Amino acid sequence: MKPFRKWFGGKSEGEEAASALDSDNIPNHVAVIMDGNGRWAQKRGLPRVAGHHSGMKNVKKITMAANHIGVKVLTMYAFSTENWKRPKEEVEYLMKLPLEFFPKEIEELIANNVRIRMTGWPEGLPDYTLKTVQDAIDKTKHNTGLILNFALNYGSRKEMLSGIQRLAQDAKDGKVNPAEINEHLFSRYLLTDPLPDPDLLIRTSGELRISNFMLWQLAYSELWFTDLCWPEFTEPHFYEAIQEYQRRARRYGGL
Repeated sequence: MKPFRKWFGGKSEGEEAASALDSDNIPNHVAVIMDGNGRWAQKRGLPRVAGHHSGMKNVKKITMAANHIGVKVLTMYAFSTENWKRPKEEVEYLMKLPLEFFPKEIEELIANNVRIRMTGWPEGLPDYTLKTVQDAIDKTKHNTGLILNFALNYGSRKEMLSGIQRLAQDAKDGKVNPAEINEHLFSRYLLTDPLPDPDLLIRTSGELRISNFMLWQLAYSELWFTDLCWPEFTEPHFYEAIQEYQRRARRYGGL
């Protein structure tokens, strides 16, 4: 495991929880549905956007926690294709969060060899959001460590339908033999290609559903739910989820 950086303050609760993990059984890809920001704020008499701001600050903490134990890919469900239905003011605030997050955190992300990636559709996103995210992608493209993958303007049903349409067109054009279509080939037509499927999905806020998130990729992922809202979800909680993952036997339909 990599040494904790200064923000953990020496022998922290997080470091002790991390040291109890089996370093030979760390999930390669962890996906997180960061839910409950608005409810966290409302419980405290704050506007919903205050919860989104606190949730944004938590992204770096969990990113560094994942990086510390050797997770290869951390996917954060930042904004779904359905989230456009939210109030206009809230959507506008969410679209501006990358402008605050990346300029403030990019140097530490680079120093920790983190590479930024985006999974989703650029169409519909404001130009300033896209530019900020693309700048972060460009600045970290040569990094070889943890991939911090933001699912932004992402919806899994749309992703699969788009993949099917492109695969069908390639078959029509003679680029693909329909008889040779299999799971591996179809995965190449998804937005997550070439990332591995998530080994573990974490969802906060007590909701027990996956909300149109990586429906194909989560087929054999371990699922872990917590009642904690995302701003309350700390490094020790993240390691608790990893510890639970390590207690499970992944059989993939076998014995």
